[in-house]
Amino acid sequence: MLRRPVSRRTMSRRLAAALLSAALLAPLPAAVSTARAATPVAAPAALSAQDRATVAQVEEYLNGISTLQSKFVQVAPNGRQATGTFYLFRPGRMRLEYDKPLKDFIVADGTFVFYWDGEMRQQSSAPIGSTLADFILRKTIRLAGDVTVTEVFRAPGVVEVSLVETKDPGKGTLTLVFEDHPFQLRKWRVLDAQGLTTEVALLNPRTDVTFDHDMFYFKEPPRGSDFGRNN
Repeated sequence: MLRRPVSRRTMSRRLAAALLSAALLAPLPAAVSTARAATPVAAPAALSAQDRATVAQVEEYLNGISTLQSKFVQVAPNGRQATGTFYLFRPGRMRLEYDKPLKDFIVADGTFVFYWDGEMRQQSSAPIGSTLADFILRKTIRLAGDVTVTEVFRAPGVVEVSLVETKDPGKGTLTLVFEDHPFQLRKWRVLDAQGLTTEVALLNPRTDVTFDHDMFYFKEPPRGSDFGRNN
C-alpha cells in the first residue's frame, strides 16, 4: 500500500501530538486506526543511584524555569521540517507559533490548551490536565506519580530521560534530551502509539524573558489576517 505524502497541515498536527498528547487535540489521519487494546499501568524503571540523581537534576532544572523562549525545528516522521517559536511561562502557560507559510498555533492559558488549525480555521481544545503538556506546565514538576520514567540514558555531553503517562503508557513515550554542560533542554522526541517519531529541537533557548500576558490567551485570528507573531 502506498503511503500518502505528509502535508504541512499534517506536520503541524504532529507537532501538537509531540507536545500535547495530540489525540486529544487533533484527529489522526483517516488511514490510521485509533483502536488499541487497554494498556497496563506503567511500572517504574529500575533506576540506579546515578539515574535517580539525574532525574533529580532534571526536576531541579525544569522547576527553575519560569520563562523560556526559543526558535524550534520540528522533524516529522518522514523527515520533513517546519520551524517556529516556542514560548513557556510557568506555571500553566505556553505558546507555539509556526513560521510561514503555516498559520497554526497552540496556546495554553493556565486552564485549557487550544490548537488553531489555520488552514481549516478550526479551534480544538482540551483541559491542560488531560494532556502531556500538563507535566511541564505545573507549578512543581515531579517525574513520578502520574508520570513514569522508563529510561535514563547518558552519553558524552548528552542526557536523555524518557517518560510515559503512568495510567496509559500506550499513548506514547516522551523523551527529553538535555545538553550536559551547561545543563539545559535542547530537544524532545515523541514516539506515538502508531510507532511514529516526531522530534523538536530548540535553537538558542533563552530563559528569564518578559512576555505580554495577552499572548497566552486564545484569540481567533481575523479572516484574511497574516496572523502569527513570527509571520
